[in-house]
Amino acid sequence: MIFVDSGAWIALTNQRDQNHTDAVTIYTDLKRQKVRFLTTDYVLDETITRLRYDVRHSVAVQFLDFIERAQKIDGLTVTEIDKTLFQEAKRLFRQYDSAKLSFTDCTSFAVCQKHNISETYAFDEHFAMMGITVLKTVER
Repeated sequence: MIFVDSGAWIALTNQRDQNHTDAVTIYTDLKRQKVRFLTTDYVLDETITRLRYDVRHSVAVQFLDFIERAQKIDGLTVTEIDKTLFQEAKRLFRQYDSAKLSFTDCTSFAVCQKHNISETYAFDEHFAMMGITVLKTVER
């Protein structure tokens, strides 16, 4: 299972994003390999908000539709940040005062730890500091 961060969702959806071509290539390769994806409600919130502000509302709605289809058809798992994950995210956020981490980053790290996820589809190098491999290209 691979964790999907907001940067990957945004790059995949926004054709003007600097990482769009790489995002499409990585996503296509992972889908071809039938890799299962996991993301969180916080990541989706961040993604939808950025798409709404940076692109337009209709693109954010299209992304919502895409996520709903992926959950039904492709088995995308969307984890909700519960009390336990929220507490772990707070601990991580407090611990890494010198790194510019968002609270959503910390929730993502907590989810990856909980599910023993070692790879992420992301364009955020902060995952590497947590020992999570950021997929640049797919070499499987």
